[in-house]
Amino acid sequence: MAGGRPQLKRSFSIIPCFVFVESVLLGVVVLLAYRLEFTDTFPVHTQGFFCYDSTYAKPYPGPEAASRVPPALIYALVTAGPILTILLGELARAFFPAPPSAIPIIGESTIVSGACCRFSPPLRRLVRFLGVYSFGLFTTTIFANAGQVVTGNPTPHFLSVCRPNYTALGCPPPSPDRPGPDRFVTDQGACAGSPSLVAAARRAFPCKDAALCAYAVTYTAMYVTLVFRVKGSRLVKPSLCLALLCPAFLVGVVRVAEYRNHWSDVLAGFLTGAAIATFLVTCVVHNFQSRPPSSRRLSPWEDLGQAPTVDSALEKNPRPAGRIRHRHGSPHPSRRTAPAVAT
Repeated sequence: MAGGRPQLKRSFSIIPCFVFVESVLLGVVVLLAYRLEFTDTFPVHTQGFFCYDSTYAKPYPGPEAASRVPPALIYALVTAGPILTILLGELARAFFPAPPSAIPIIGESTIVSGACCRFSPPLRRLVRFLGVYSFGLFTTTIFANAGQVVTGNPTPHFLSVCRPNYTALGCPPPSPDRPGPDRFVTDQGACAGSPSLVAAARRAFPCKDAALCAYAVTYTAMYVTLVFRVKGSRLVKPSLCLALLCPAFLVGVVRVAEYRNHWSDVLAGFLTGAAIATFLVTCVVHNFQSRPPSSRRLSPWEDLGQAPTVDSALEKNPRPAGRIRHRHGSPHPSRRTAPAVAT
């Protein structure tokens, strides 16, 4: 901002890059997430189980829509919550700017593309943050679904929907002599239950709902911490972040309490979502801060070249080889010859 007028920067590649690169990448990610979630393009790995294994013999809790935290509610929360938070934050930043002395970053320039398109800094920030969030949301879905397809870990209620015929499989009933499972079943046709329920019961690790909630909460909490400015209190932003963490934690607890996932599935989902959000915030949107448009950050090797150096006294004022004398012409004390000793 110079003289009260915004800095302008011309760019003819911003629109083609957005249309032909970023939009295409986002479309590919959405298509892959859809293929993993709703089609049989990638079949689920069939993992074996022990006969009468109590770990997978919990009662069937019903369809996902009957859960206390149904998928529709989770999708609505992870979509609407961060979008509204970022929208309110950017609007407040645009209409109530902080004084220049309170902004430690260099402001962005208004980009002019062609003769009609002008992209102001608030619009660019809003599109950037929401676009990266959408990309990460579908990426988290891909990671969770890919892990479920590759591992094929059963849910706690797997045997309730599988309904294996233990007699035909040769599984002896448990007895005091054999209290635990003793035969591992790997037969592909061991389950006599509904194929759709069996396939859904093989997708436990990691928990996709926990991953989505952790991603949304981490991304939003980092935005609140790094962008919001609150004066007079140090507990407002931590309180908001903790309030955002509570729903994600409750989702994980409900998934375990309803026998839909193991605690390890929920923990893996939390780590997956939080890791993706942290990577995108730190490495892609640079902690939601504007980067200097012209300055270039020095590499570690270039930075070493700028280190201060100490010149040697001998190199600073070189003298011809020979005896070094003092200013008054007398030889240096260290160079004086020792008196001869009479023998």
